[in-house]
Amino acid sequence: MSLAYDAPEPQRAYAPRQAHVIVVGNQKGGAGKSTVAMHVIVALMRMGRRTGALDLDVRQRSLTRYIENRSRWIAARGAKLPAPQILELYESAQRSLDLAEAEEEAAFRAALRRLSDTCDFIVVDSPGGDSFMARIAHACADTLITPLNDSFVDFDLLGSIDEQCADIVRPSVYSEMVWESRKKKALAARTPIDWVVLRNRTSTSRIEARNKQRVGDALKTLSQRIGFRLAPGLSERVIFRELFPQGLTLLDLDADGVDGEMKMTHLAARQELRDLFITLKLPGLEGEPLKF
Repeated sequence: MSLAYDAPEPQRAYAPRQAHVIVVGNQKGGAGKSTVAMHVIVALMRMGRRTGALDLDVRQRSLTRYIENRSRWIAARGAKLPAPQILELYESAQRSLDLAEAEEEAAFRAALRRLSDTCDFIVVDSPGGDSFMARIAHACADTLITPLNDSFVDFDLLGSIDEQCADIVRPSVYSEMVWESRKKKALAARTPIDWVVLRNRTSTSRIEARNKQRVGDALKTLSQRIGFRLAPGLSERVIFRELFPQGLTLLDLDADGVDGEMKMTHLAARQELRDLFITLKLPGLEGEPLKF
């Protein structure tokens, strides 16, 4: 479904909205944002929550294609699987930067309002880079999930380590952007952003154990300085990539009409997703038994 641009709306007071906005963001590509976003969406739908999606990666559209694959798979088999409502947003064609940003912000906020009419949660897949729309989305987040590959290459976006003393960790470019988003959210809505950093694609190799420990120590130090929570990581598993063409997730393999087999590795991966979902502490789900 496409959302056409309207004329830029005048600035208005921040209006309370019903839906809880979850932004999956990281300024680096290849961190697994779309995979995490899709699994969070399916987990919420399995919990009986009406869920909408916004894909802000206007070039790759990975989440959009994931959901389109899912819709086609469901239609072809008549399977009874839930599918989210998704709205598409596009870059403005305005040549004036001010007009382009005003148009994009108006379209984004209109999409949030539209989905909030029918959804309990809205999951936003942010692009792997710095863009105006990504910054707007971060400033509207109630929960921010940042997938991070388990390496210092990805860690560098969050923080920099002093060459002389590894215990000294300073915020870096993405952390500074989140800090600015938190200030904007506090001024506009007087509510905080719950920031959760997810160690993604973790390895169980003994060879990488030392590096994994160093990354973990640096993340703990940084989390205490700039205020994010650490979520249990998702291991590197082929199954996450294999299911993309069907639009399925690991959480769909035990559903009626899905010809999937839950192997031991799949069960372990599902437990990782359960641990992540529990760590998120999303509103209205406290104490409710998991249905996936």
